[in-house]
Amino acid sequence: MSKHKKISIVEFTKRYSTEEACREHLAEQRWPDGFVCPCCGNAHAHQLSNGRYQCSKCRHQASVTAGTFMHRSHVSLRKWFLAFYFVTQDKRGVSATQLSFLIGVTYKTAWFMLRRIRKAMGQRDEQYLLDGVVEFDDTYFGGPTVGKKRGRGTEKAKAFVALSLDQNSNPKFLKMGVTDNIKRLSVQKFAGIAIQPGSTVISDGYRSYVSALKNYNHQPKPYDPNSRELMWLHIIIGNAKAFILGTYHGLPKQNLSDYLNEFCYRFNRRNFMTDLYDHLVAAMLASPLAE
Repeated sequence: MSKHKKISIVEFTKRYSTEEACREHLAEQRWPDGFVCPCCGNAHAHQLSNGRYQCSKCRHQASVTAGTFMHRSHVSLRKWFLAFYFVTQDKRGVSATQLSFLIGVTYKTAWFMLRRIRKAMGQRDEQYLLDGVVEFDDTYFGGPTVGKKRGRGTEKAKAFVALSLDQNSNPKFLKMGVTDNIKRLSVQKFAGIAIQPGSTVISDGYRSYVSALKNYNHQPKPYDPNSRELMWLHIIIGNAKAFILGTYHGLPKQNLSDYLNEFCYRFNRRNFMTDLYDHLVAAMLASPLAE
């Protein structure tokens, strides 16, 4: 999935061996043109012994993690950096059980860290809308259904999936969102936050889609598994299910949204030739803390 350049764990731990080294890297990412006071806009500060930056004008003290998902987490920056490393170096991701062992924290702490990382991934992708030609469908996640409805009547966790295509009909960018149902209002809500108005939307002829997507150039077509219609979309849905079940081995419904955030974030950056690690650091710094 991801094609970013790798860095060895030896080189990584050497580069970020101290809290100070991690803090300096975050400061460079957060203030690439130099410190800017969030209160008065002054560009001059001096660093205190506790690592905070104190504005030389208004005396406001600012932390490199203030207002981000890393703020007041009681986890050292070195362990946050290691978590970023292990999350981004394997295309399959890492589970809380694995992460707790790899960086020496409790399972509860590892789960807390991964949840915040996935929230930041989701917030980063919320900034962009799909446009052009977009394939659209719904799917469901969960174990085998016994004695229950299948397909669109299932009691499993449901999600909408939208995939934009390039001029050669190859995948570009992906959006996925958990939904309680696939009725018209739910379709409209997801489309409104995922797809640029005026885009061409290709889907099957499900009645909720036909009535909900009238504001787009909607092209509903009867689904034929032997045709190439929605081919890429269904391949990616299969990959998402394998990613979630292969790495996390279970799927409580309340966690599905976070897992889909991670899958989409990885997919949308699969062709980055720079280190995915740096992009994740930027996402963590840019995403406001909101639980």
